[in-house]
Amino acid sequence: MYEHLVIFKFNMNITPAKHQELLDQLLGFKERIPGILDISAGLNVTEETENVHGYTLGLRVTFDSLESLRSYGPHPVHQEFVKSLDGVLENVVVVDYPKV
Repeated sequence: MYEHLVIFKFNMNITPAKHQELLDQLLGFKERIPGILDISAGLNVTEETENVHGYTLGLRVTFDSLESLRSYGPHPVHQEFVKSLDGVLENVVVVDYPKV
C-alpha cells in the first residue's frame, strides 16, 4: 500500500463555495478512481499560527499498490480536478510513501 499526502495553498480568489466544491471532488475520487482503498480530505482547522503558511486543504489517499498510485496522476477524474484548480491554486505540497 502507498500513502499520497497533499496540502493545498490557495490564492485570494478562492471562495468558501469553491473550497467546498474542491473538497467534494476529492472525496468522490474513491468511487471513481481504481486502486483507492481509503481517502480523507478536509479544510484546515488548526489553531497553530506559526506553521500553517496559508495551506487550507489537506488530502490523504491510500492506494493498494504503487501501480495504482502511478495511474492516479494521469487518470481523467484526477485531471478534471487539476483543471478545476486554475485561477485559485497558489502552491501545493505532495508526499508519497509506502505504508508500513
